[in-house]
Amino acid sequence: MKLKTLLEDEFPGDLEITSEGTPTTTGWFEVQVNGVLIHSKKNGDGFVDNSQKMAKIVSAIKNAIGK
Repeated sequence: MKLKTLLEDEFPGDLEITSEGTPTTTGWFEVQVNGVLIHSKKNGDGFVDNSQKMAKIVSAIKNAIGK
């Protein structure tokens, strides 16, 4: 939820953010931009717990929406 808030603050009104919890794990957090997967906890990217991971996501979103 924290990352959702950060991204909504960075891109107000530009994003549609959805999430899904899983009963047996802490979730499979993934970020897709225009159908391209740019971050996946499930595939080894882990939690977004540092500025480099956040910068990668923000950069991909900026490129996708032309900002």
